[in-house]
Amino acid sequence: MDKYTIKINDILVDIIIESSQEESVPLYNVSIANISPTTKIILEKIRQEFISKMNMKELQKFENAEQSVAIRDQFRKEIRDLILRYFPKTDAPTMNMLVNYLLEENLGLGKIEILLKDAWLEEIVVNNHTEPVWVYHRKHGWLKTNVTIPSEDRIRHFSTIIGRNVGKEITSLNPLMDAHLDTGDRVNATLNPISTKGNTITIRKFAEDPWTITKFIKGGTISPEAAAFIWLAIQNELSVLISGGTGSGKTSMLNAVANFFPPNQRIVSIEDTRELTLPSNLHWVPMETRLPNPEGKGGVTMLDLLVNSLRMRPDRILVGEIRRKQEAEVLLEAMHTGHSVYATIHANNAEEVIARLTNPPIDIPKQMVSSLSLILVQNRNRRTGKRRTLQIAEILPDGEPKVLMRYNAQKDIVEKLAESEVVVDRLELYTGMTKDEIQFDLQQKVRILKWMIAKNIEDVNKIGLIIAKYYTGRLKLE
Repeated sequence: MDKYTIKINDILVDIIIESSQEESVPLYNVSIANISPTTKIILEKIRQEFISKMNMKELQKFENAEQSVAIRDQFRKEIRDLILRYFPKTDAPTMNMLVNYLLEENLGLGKIEILLKDAWLEEIVVNNHTEPVWVYHRKHGWLKTNVTIPSEDRIRHFSTIIGRNVGKEITSLNPLMDAHLDTGDRVNATLNPISTKGNTITIRKFAEDPWTITKFIKGGTISPEAAAFIWLAIQNELSVLISGGTGSGKTSMLNAVANFFPPNQRIVSIEDTRELTLPSNLHWVPMETRLPNPEGKGGVTMLDLLVNSLRMRPDRILVGEIRRKQEAEVLLEAMHTGHSVYATIHANNAEEVIARLTNPPIDIPKQMVSSLSLILVQNRNRRTGKRRTLQIAEILPDGEPKVLMRYNAQKDIVEKLAESEVVVDRLELYTGMTKDEIQFDLQQKVRILKWMIAKNIEDVNKIGLIIAKYYTGRLKLE
């Protein structure tokens, strides 16, 4: 079905995705290309010798990064000496590759490190030691890998390593852990018997190459016309709420529409775990919540950061997800005081968004919701794995949604359903533009988006510079 190669510390790894008659889902096979089976057998012998020689618990005594690096360097020297005994004529590049391979097997996350380096993967899941690791692939959905973890103790050890690096712990008394890797990947871990089949690790990968609006248009997630309409709303500081189910691409879409922010405004983003990556030319302050320590102290909540952000003179506020009444109230208050707000919420369509906002536990008066301008609904078809913009709706003065654009599943396109009332009226009121001028502006934006796609411009920073040139009147389409 698919085949590609990734390189990790001089180790070449072949990834082969294939279907099988015996399996109900495709298989994701990892094969280290530049280490022969015979060499792997010898390396395993070296690994066992290394374990018997070194006290592997030494590493766990070190609490800060400098001490951890020191012990890793010590282990690197010991491994190098062992390799030279078995492979005396090894050249420097090969030696470096073999040392890295054994270090990751002993001190890192083993073969999970390989999965973390595959840019096509969004999720890596360890359910227990008896079944293989599962991954969620951008192109192929859920896949079963040929990677297994040898024991429940090893899974627990991996969780401990991850937690220790960010000052968290997972124990029988605290069997649930939320953490993140140095790369920004979000990690959740649980211990048996809370997870009854065994210890689990769930890693949601941080997008090194973030989603951009041109990638979404090229992939069919949203149409150029719908993207241009969102761009027009964002340019004119109208607030947008992005909704959808789990894995529908809410945060990815929030990242994509943030491509439209002007460079001369201050942007504050608030997330539980860093997932957003905005163009580097923007005036952007990313902020992240913090869980309390084991004594219950030092926690910083989303609400704390939201209230604090209003004292930072932001022009735009981005919020990872609205979950509670106080967060929603502060956001709506921010809208009323002239801030543009962009956030995500769990709801499957525009009607559900309003119902979620106006009923317990959030329970906001319907009249207040009208300060929100647009709802953009994302959807993932679990059968095909396709992520699509399902609806774009505006909020009427009575708090009810009016769907302007909707996804047609048969044609696989986003179609226009109705003319805007509220958004166009607000634009006419605040900008002085006529309906014809608004229509011409939309056509210009569609032209720019199609030009970027034709030029294959997908990098978040390049798009940021083009949008900045557009705002300053210096953009010239070649």
